[in-house]
Amino acid sequence: SDDQLAAWEAFVFAHATAISRVERHMFEAGTISLTWYDVLVALSNAPDQRLRMGELADSLVLSRSGLTRLIDRIERAGLVQRELSPSDKRGAVAVLTTAGEIAVEGAWPHYAASIAQYFAHNLSTAEMRVLTSALSKVRDLRLEHD
Repeated sequence: SDDQLAAWEAFVFAHATAISRVERHMFEAGTISLTWYDVLVALSNAPDQRLRMGELADSLVLSRSGLTRLIDRIERAGLVQRELSPSDKRGAVAVLTTAGEIAVEGAWPHYAASIAQYFAHNLSTAEMRVLTSALSKVRDLRLEHD
């Protein structure tokens, strides 16, 4: 329907615009990229600041191969390290390093400011609640199929 298409297009273009602006803000601030930030925050919030690579990919909505290449770059920067999984020696675990913790702490004020500027300041509290409710329903579909 026209309403469905209009809602979809509004979501897609709003997402692309917000992400682009947040990424630019973080780049201009000289912090880690938004993608790196997302990886490091996922690890920061994980038990013992470590996740199996598959769990990390799922939490970030990345392909396993895409995450492997991304972790390679982040590891070369010293922000994460890979270890063998203690439960099965074939799997790899990504572990946040001290430098990774520092990078997250340094990027946070810029990330928060860009969310406020390019997202939250454009919506009323009521609009944010409606948006949260509506998009949570769509996000929850992912959980039903995993």
